[in-house]
Amino acid sequence: MINFRYHVVSMTAVFLALAIGLVVGTAALNGPAADALEDNVNALRKTNSQLRDQVTGLRDQANREEQFVTEAAPIMLAGKLTNRRVVLVTLPSARDHVPAVATMLKTAGSKIVGTVDLQDKFFNPDNSAELLDLASNAEPATVPTSAIPTNSDGVETASALLAAVLLDRSPTVPNPDRQAVLTAFNKLGYLNFDATISGPAEAVVIVSGSPYTDSQAAGKNASVVTTAVQFDHAGIAVVAGVLGGEGNLMLEVRDDATLAKTISTVDNADTAQGQVATSLAVYEQISDNKAGHYGVGTNATALLPQEAK
Repeated sequence: MINFRYHVVSMTAVFLALAIGLVVGTAALNGPAADALEDNVNALRKTNSQLRDQVTGLRDQANREEQFVTEAAPIMLAGKLTNRRVVLVTLPSARDHVPAVATMLKTAGSKIVGTVDLQDKFFNPDNSAELLDLASNAEPATVPTSAIPTNSDGVETASALLAAVLLDRSPTVPNPDRQAVLTAFNKLGYLNFDATISGPAEAVVIVSGSPYTDSQAAGKNASVVTTAVQFDHAGIAVVAGVLGGEGNLMLEVRDDATLAKTISTVDNADTAQGQVATSLAVYEQISDNKAGHYGVGTNATALLPQEAK
């Protein structure tokens, strides 16, 4: 019969075996296995430190390159756009790099006649009917009826009207009419603009950013393209944009064989290099009547217009 003493002896034997196993295992780990593990940890620590140093070096290099371009810009852009009149049309996602784009245009000698900041409301498909009514009521007699599409697309009609008053046309739209149109759109929250737009422009730089991604993204992104098309119909147009995102204006232009022939694009306008390229793209359009596609994207033809190299 198995008694209590047997259980005690059995349990003691089990715990003794566990203790011996722990001692033997610890001894083994304190030998070659422990040394190998420590070597691996030290190697990973050194690799991580090297990678961190490389990242820091690349960041410093990028900053230096940006500084180099900024310092070289006055030489590269000198006299390219002297007294050329440019209007900036900005999209909601691109406001952060608008000042730098404007600075480079001024460095090239251009006269920024004003900035028109389009609001999200302008591209919302739900506002098409209101935009149609607004454009119809705001259209001055000095804008030829041939300049305005006759359809039910509010963004297309409104964009055509804005392009007609902001860019050079024959006959020229008087300043009071230009201000009246912009004020009408501003009062209903469709855009903001400089207190005074000094006159019509020879070229428009559309400063764009990332595309819309909300539930109405497809319609809004299509409306952004429609706006660019209407400005292109009215005069010289350059899209200063960024890479990435389905519906991206810059990519939509490049992927359209027709638009790519008349609208210039820059895909890194959030950098000094892209801002220089934007100014040179405007110069190329004015001087050579040529559209180009510049930047670091796979579908860019060069970093800068050839004449600038």
